[in-house]
Amino acid sequence: MTPLSPEEHEAAERARQALGEVRGEVAKAVVGQDAAVSALVIGLLSRGHVLLEGVPGVAKTLLVRALAAALAIDTKRVQFTPDLMPGDITGSLVFDAGTSEFTFRPGPVFTNLLLADEINRTPPKTQSALLEAMEERQVSIDGTPRPLPQPFLVAATQNPVEYEGTYPLPEAQLDRFLMKVLLPLPARDAELEVLRRHAAGFDPKDLRAAGVRAVAGPADLEAGAQAVRRVQVGSDVASYIVDVARATRTSPSLSLGASPRATTALLATSRAWAWLNGRDFVTPDDVKAMTVPTLAHRLQLRPEAELEGVGVATVLDSAIGSVPVPR
Repeated sequence: MTPLSPEEHEAAERARQALGEVRGEVAKAVVGQDAAVSALVIGLLSRGHVLLEGVPGVAKTLLVRALAAALAIDTKRVQFTPDLMPGDITGSLVFDAGTSEFTFRPGPVFTNLLLADEINRTPPKTQSALLEAMEERQVSIDGTPRPLPQPFLVAATQNPVEYEGTYPLPEAQLDRFLMKVLLPLPARDAELEVLRRHAAGFDPKDLRAAGVRAVAGPADLEAGAQAVRRVQVGSDVASYIVDVARATRTSPSLSLGASPRATTALLATSRAWAWLNGRDFVTPDDVKAMTVPTLAHRLQLRPEAELEGVGVATVLDSAIGSVPVPR
């Protein structure tokens, strides 16, 4: 692998510093969701997508808007509903009476950061409209592929407590998400801080008034992505990643373990996490830190394990514990 040139190394260091400041900017609008911010930045660096799960009111939408503002990238939001059609996302051909020709009208997917709000509230046909965009970074309209802007990330949200009228994401689509992050209810101190801000006049619709400013941009994301791809992964750490994934396939509590795509995803997120933390090599601790958000949504519990109250995180902890850590 070709090492970074001095100019590329300098750009990467600037990018790492700038992306480190993004968390502070987002915190001006969102309290106590640092893990979700880190996951979205990792997704942008690793060319992956992120599924955000949390009850209504934990600032999922505000988080994505604040991140886009801090990164100076374009963002669009789609509210997924049962009557949403695929063309409402990808765009469609529209007849122009002036020219007597069909012209393409881009849909909201043509953006850098797409917020797919409550993605499980729309039927599978519309959910699947995102698959080509997520995997190929393009959409095909009337047989013509149309590339999406770069960077491109889908941040999809879903509500874990209300399933009436929803369409659970199929395993094939879940597997397209690089990471899944749970947004918890805030701790008492964090919730008090939210109230203080609102009492002082905070308006979540006006991020500029909240002081959120752009501290990084697409060039930083590109420089960071190039640096992440050069983060070294030793043969012992690569074996560790594979063995953790294989341990899930033999777990008696799981009917579906981690696939090879999940293994490559864990490699990608571990590299990005290592780089964000100032290292040019991956350690076993990086792998451990990324295992649950990268693998948990790709695994399926057996019905009997669910009845016994076994959780996927517990199974993953057991899988990690069963694999010797390289020294």
